[in-house]
Amino acid sequence: MFTVGIDVGSSTTKAVLMNGSDWRCVIRPTGCSPRQAGSEALEELLGQAGLKREDVKCVVGTGYGRISLPFIDKAVTEITCHARGAHHLLQGTDMVVDIGGQDSKVILTDGRGNVVNFAMNDKCAAGTGRFLEVIAAALGADVSELADLARGAEPVQISSMCTVFAESEVISLLAQGVEKGKIIAGIHRSVALRIAAMAERLGKGELILFTGGVAKNEGVREYLSRELGRKAVVTPESQLAGALGAALLARERAWLSRGRGC
Repeated sequence: MFTVGIDVGSSTTKAVLMNGSDWRCVIRPTGCSPRQAGSEALEELLGQAGLKREDVKCVVGTGYGRISLPFIDKAVTEITCHARGAHHLLQGTDMVVDIGGQDSKVILTDGRGNVVNFAMNDKCAAGTGRFLEVIAAALGADVSELADLARGAEPVQISSMCTVFAESEVISLLAQGVEKGKIIAGIHRSVALRIAAMAERLGKGELILFTGGVAKNEGVREYLSRELGRKAVVTPESQLAGALGAALLARERAWLSRGRGC
């Protein structure tokens, strides 16, 4: 029984096709049209598997662009989907830290994939993937280079987390001759401190999964582990947690309808 989960984020769109315990995925840029990105991700996924839309029993959409997908059977919040997907990737996960392109969230779960509480920053780009992209541009670097440039550097104090003010602060530090590595390390620590403050409002997680595109940044991951007092675990599939959770929820809905649909 085939089911699909599609997570349309602000930066990337992720789609997962499940058949029993087997699954495959597609990741592509969202671009300016979430609807088109979601449709193309689904088409690519089905094409890889040699399937047609009617072969899929249920499609669940999540992420900020979920409301723009006309072909899904159900829209579910990313909070619910990330919690479910995180548990599948790392059983026993009781806290999920997700830092995406435009928002960040901390989700407290019961260790079985169900949401207990959450905190979310979606009002500004502070501490998100977009924030790191702006800082990287100010430093004349690519966002993928940040972790390597900061490795082993002593972090400088970054006083502002507002994207605009932080960019100005970085430019000022560069003018003072401060090394790029120290500035980037300071940015990484600032991001971690912001997320840790969100987590403290919810309670301490024992097994923490770090998801979202920023989870690929080793520098942020290391500082986050320090500030949380627990290792922030990243799996090879961490970026897919939302789409995977959506596919799992789609499978549950299909089972409840005895495979007739969604």
